[in-house]
Amino acid sequence: GQQEPAELTAADLQDLENRVRDRWETKMAHDWSGLYEYSTPTFRRTFPKAMYIRKFSYMVNWELTGIEVRNYDADAAVASVAVRVMSEPVKHTSEASKAVGAIPHTFNERWVFDEGQWWHSANL
Repeated sequence: GQQEPAELTAADLQDLENRVRDRWETKMAHDWSGLYEYSTPTFRRTFPKAMYIRKFSYMVNWELTGIEVRNYDADAAVASVAVRVMSEPVKHTSEASKAVGAIPHTFNERWVFDEGQWWHSANL
């Protein structure tokens, strides 16, 4: 395959951030089938799409507020990315949850460079 980058250039970082953003936009649209396509080739060979899709719920809406690449391990070709979002239940179950509104969350994601592309890595 393509050589893993020894360090990430500004262009590499931009590519990675774009991939992370595209994946989150797919997730925000609740397009689980599309989301599956961002999983690593190894993951997709192991887990059928139908099985993957079943683990998602339509009960949460997200709004992306920030992406920060925190670390890159050249040996493993793995980048650690902090994704900041606001999450909110689709249907407010109570007056209390309505009052709380959107809650900020940070997801620490692993992205692997493989076959010339960045992939979201599920196994932590």
